This record gives sequence, C-alpha cells and structure tokens, in this order.
Amino acid sequence: MLRSLSLRLLLVVACAAAGAPAVADVAKGEKLYRQCQGCHSIGPDAPNGFGPQLNGVFERGPGGAEKYSYSAAFNRAVKQGMRWTDASLDEFLTAPLNYIPETRMAYPGVKNREDRQEIIAYLKLVGPDGELPETEKVKANRKRKQPRPLAAEAEIPAHGVLHLGRVALPEEIAAWDIDIRPDGQGLPEGSGSVIDGTDVYESGCAACHGIFGEGMGRWPVLAGGHDTLTDDRPEKTIGSYWPYLSTVFDYVRRAMPFGNARSLSDDDVYAVTAYLLYLNDQVDEDFVLTSENFTSIRLPNEGNFITDTRLAEVKTTVASDPCMTDCFDEPAVVTQRARILDVTPDKDTDEGSSATID
Repeated sequence: MLRSLSLRLLLVVACAAAGAPAVADVAKGEKLYRQCQGCHSIGPDAPNGFGPQLNGVFERGPGGAEKYSYSAAFNRAVKQGMRWTDASLDEFLTAPLNYIPETRMAYPGVKNREDRQEIIAYLKLVGPDGELPETEKVKANRKRKQPRPLAAEAEIPAHGVLHLGRVALPEEIAAWDIDIRPDGQGLPEGSGSVIDGTDVYESGCAACHGIFGEGMGRWPVLAGGHDTLTDDRPEKTIGSYWPYLSTVFDYVRRAMPFGNARSLSDDDVYAVTAYLLYLNDQVDEDFVLTSENFTSIRLPNEGNFITDTRLAEVKTTVASDPCMTDCFDEPAVVTQRARILDVTPDKDTDEGSSATID
C-alpha cells in the first residue's frame, strides 16, 4: 500500500504540474494521500523515508530527491531520458513494474483513474518548499478540532514527598486506555460491514498484505493456513491459529496501517476486522460486525489454547544442588536453530521490503 501511495503521489505531481485540468476532488485527494505517509512525507524539512520526500516532485523531476538512494532500475530510466508528464506518470502509477521492471515499487498499481486524479490535484498544491496552500474546498472539508489542554496548564496537586508528577488528564488516560479483552471489555461503539471493509483494506492494507491476504514479499500472510500448524513452516493467521478476535481488533486499531497508525476510525476497524473474517471463511460477504455481536464470533483455534496455571501449581524442590559443571560426557552441540522471522521488512535491501516511490 505504501508503494501504491508513493505511485499515486508521483502521478499527482506530474499531472498537476503539467497543467492537467482540475476536475478532481482536492479534499478527497488529501484524504487519499494519507495512505502514502508511511513511505513519503511532504512539508517543510520533510525527510526521506522508505521512499523519497515528495515536495515539488514534478518540478524537480524523477530521481531529484536529495540524499535518497534510488533503485538501479529507476536510475537507469532517468539516464535514458524518463521525465514526468501526465501520460508517463499515469502509466507508471498504473503498473510500476510494467513501466520500470525491477523497480522497488512492487505495488501492483493504482487502478482507479479518478483516485489518481484526486491525489494529483492535491499534490499539485505542494511546492518545492513543502508549503501547501489551502483551497476553499480543502478548508471546507478539513475538520477543525478544539485544541487539547496543555500538560503545563494542568494543576499540580500537592501530593507525595517530592511533589513530582501530576494526576493524568482524562484525555491522556483515554488515549492510552484502548486495550480490548476477549470478553469484549474495552470495545468501542461502532460497526462495519465486509463490503465497507473491502474498501478500507484495499486502500490501506493490500499493498503489504495482498488483495486476498496472501502477503506481498515478506509482509505477513493474513488469510489461509488451515491445517498447517503441524507443518515445519505453519501459516499462523486468524483462521488457523489466533484464539481471539479481540486481538485482531486491538492490533489493527493500535498499529495499522503501517506508518500511519491510529488513522482508522472505530467503524473502519470493525469493517477491516469483518473483511479479515471473510477472507478466512468465517463469515459471509453480507456480514456486519458490531459492538453487540462481536463476542459471539469464535475463531477456529480458540479451543487449542489453554489457561496458564503455572502460578497455581505446586512448587517442586530438588533434593540436591544442580550440577553446574562437567555434567555430560560430551560437550553440548547445537542441533537446531530458531528461524529468524522479521515480519516487518525495514530495509530497502530486504526481499519484499516496504514499497517506495522512486
């Protein structure tokens, strides 16, 4: 998804700077761009991330971000005369790997032409300095929030010996108290359907996890894995391994999308969770997950988990001191090695590493 966003961003800039007609919804483009923020940043002093920063990307031309290491394939394309125009950028974003084979942009592409236009219309407003002039449409669609009270403005009570610290503000407690238990405690009010979850998932999750949860590169698989737990390399998904649906909801709400955590509304999280259940053949396509029916959902492997009773077990004692040296006739040898499983790629050189926009 990060790659898709980066692709979209490039298209936007190219078309915009080239004088593409402003037929797109800039406010919607601003919202769509949020999916790109995990890899690409804009704004004053915007840093490079998985992908280069996108300030004035069309004006500076392809490969123009300072201190960013572009892929060899992309550099070759630039040397061969590639330039961003409405047509070239649109073609690139439609299918990056078709346009530049071996580019690190492994995202399958932005298939919806209107989405590309909307992102382009938004990026057209971003200058080389990262400043983003606000149009009336953008202003009208941006929700204004009341500023939160500052911690420094909170009264410090006279408690304790050293009088350090203060009572946490209700807003601060609410921001941290988001855990959800298997019995449903902590669930927010809300609902989401499989159909709505399809849209949220495809725009925020599919670039890493695949359209059908099959995983892209080294990003985790989210669906399938039935009857694989006894295999040497089991696929541990919510349909094959996870015991509780609350863990799925809590994790998505707390940490996803990658690079843009806490950007989903509660209804979005309900919808994505419903869609993941659908991908794992646990519900039908017309299913709607709500705070009322949430605890009625049971995952297939729940019964194979047992309660940890070690604290209640009777302690055993050893009659003699344990042997600490020369305990075996032969030296210890390594018979197996644990598999290193970095589920979140974090380097450009990693296979299937996070998508970038060149």
